[in-house]
Amino acid sequence: MPKAIIFLEDGVCFEGRSVTTVNEAAGEMVFNTSMTGYQEILTDPSYAGQIITMTYPLIGNYGVNGEDVESSKVHVAGFVVKEFAKTYSNFRATKSLLAYLEENHILAVENIDTRALTRHLRTRGAMRGIISTQDFDLRSLGEKMKKVPSMEGADLVKDVSVREKYIWNKEDAFTFKVAAIDCGVKYNILRILAKLGCQVHVFPAAATMHEIEAIKPDGLFISNGPGDPSAVPYVVETVKQFLGKLPIFGICLGHQILGLALGGKTYKLKFGHRGANHPVQDLIEDTIAITSQNHGFCVDAKSLNQNEIEITHINLNDKTAEGLRHKTYPLFCVQYHPEASPGPHDAMYLFKKFITMMEQSRA
Repeated sequence: MPKAIIFLEDGVCFEGRSVTTVNEAAGEMVFNTSMTGYQEILTDPSYAGQIITMTYPLIGNYGVNGEDVESSKVHVAGFVVKEFAKTYSNFRATKSLLAYLEENHILAVENIDTRALTRHLRTRGAMRGIISTQDFDLRSLGEKMKKVPSMEGADLVKDVSVREKYIWNKEDAFTFKVAAIDCGVKYNILRILAKLGCQVHVFPAAATMHEIEAIKPDGLFISNGPGDPSAVPYVVETVKQFLGKLPIFGICLGHQILGLALGGKTYKLKFGHRGANHPVQDLIEDTIAITSQNHGFCVDAKSLNQNEIEITHINLNDKTAEGLRHKTYPLFCVQYHPEASPGPHDAMYLFKKFITMMEQSRA
């Protein structure tokens, strides 16, 4: 396999070898601490524009299948691991991870010291990076780096959102009609809402209030997604118009968008939260959940009006805001992923909370 170089914007380099035929890739270099779930990670639209480094040393041992995808395609810009499993074993698997990455034209690299790379990103912060199998000139790579866009200020939602409205479960009987603003929604969110009796109408991120109101929804859901929340003011403005009118539930980027719609601010975390083992405390229920997370931005709790808005969850690793609710309006949101699969199921109760909120609103 050809030699590959990882060149970071601070000039630090790592060498490995490519296991796919793609020659070059660029994006924000981040790391994920999950031991499983690589297929869900690859197809999560929230990872658009990012090169993922997996901290677990062996990836690919259970292959991939056609059922566990979280969107219609692979969204990551590149994939870095210590070692790829060359054989796979799982009764549900239909192909190897390497074959899957190749057919989706993803530059994948192994034989990287992922521990050293992760420690560097934790120390210096997530940063732009380039992977190349054909250009090893550091000066040339430095010039290319100038053209790699920063994640701050990047509107990646427009690249991953659905182009036209659709209904996820059109033929199923339902109790509630939910309008979902697609900022990069994961399929399992839609599956869970459908299972709980919701017919989900998925709208493009640029949908207007009037387009959403036309279906007479019982509730509004704001999905996860990639990029900087402050770079999607058009979504924020739409959400503002529904405050106090409908029950609203937001996840991940949806949480950040709600924070902005409520007058708060967001900021970029040093290296983000990406993994399946983040402890979060529910301050209302006084419980702790192990959660799956994937985000690089955060709502600034101090920027919110404390007379109207209550912080409901905090991350126990760094005390950042992980959830909020309005004291008067029927709305709440969380920064982590209660739908994550594979991953912990501790936070599944949040979907039922949304259902209860719609029941009370209808009554």
